[in-house]
Amino acid sequence: MINIAYAMGTGGGASGDAGGFTALVPLILMFGIFYFLLIRPQQKKQKMHREMIGSLKKGDRVITSGGLYGRITGISDTVVTVEICEKVRVKVARANIGGLAQDGSPKAK
Repeated sequence: MINIAYAMGTGGGASGDAGGFTALVPLILMFGIFYFLLIRPQQKKQKMHREMIGSLKKGDRVITSGGLYGRITGISDTVVTVEICEKVRVKVARANIGGLAQDGSPKAK
């Protein structure tokens, strides 16, 4: 029974001291990979979207996050009025504007 107790004991003290830092290296490395592959690109995309939302003006052609193409006819702090067809206007939350419409998109008349 005593032989089992000695077998379960820790080895020399030198290897136990370095084990704490060695265990942190993979965690730090994983955080670095997550930051550069996931977090940073998402923050960059959000910043570009906020700048685009802030620069909207009357007459801009936009696409909503729901997929509606239209032209901005009215704008306030939180609501954008989008004309999707002649005399058909919808109010959309400003944050739900997905982006500016490209030239090849369907055109509202």
